[in-house]
Amino acid sequence: MAIEIEHKFLLANNRWRTEIIRSTPYKQGYLSSNSNVSIRIRISHTEAWINLKKAAIGNQRDEYEYPIPLPDAEEIINNLCQQPLIDKTRHLVPYQQHTWEIDEFHGDNDGLIVAEIELTSSDEVFAKPDWLGTEVTLEHKYYNNQLAKRPYSSW
Repeated sequence: MAIEIEHKFLLANNRWRTEIIRSTPYKQGYLSSNSNVSIRIRISHTEAWINLKKAAIGNQRDEYEYPIPLPDAEEIINNLCQQPLIDKTRHLVPYQQHTWEIDEFHGDNDGLIVAEIELTSSDEVFAKPDWLGTEVTLEHKYYNNQLAKRPYSSW
């Protein structure tokens, strides 16, 4: 079983921008998102994936992700996914022993920026950079599947 262990944070300032090593645009849509599971399609450049994730609040969830053909992903996103889509740029920022994934949202979620760190165990200790703000791991509204239902622009 694949398990995702992560923490989500808001950002305190923009100092992280000088440390970006890579930025990747993502477009993703949700086929289903309910109290049990979310099923999403994600596209980046010429690659695409289907992802199934247990819908649970907290820092640990079951997650499965598989590559799918890009033309199929584009058709699914355009014809089957709930609206609005999630449009974001993921910036990778190394800090000490970890690489932070900082999602800068666009479109209906423009203005929202969330930093995530993925860990190998739920008790793993990690250093917090000075650009990190409030932890929002337990706040449902910051999850991508919820941003697709109730975008940041409507808060």
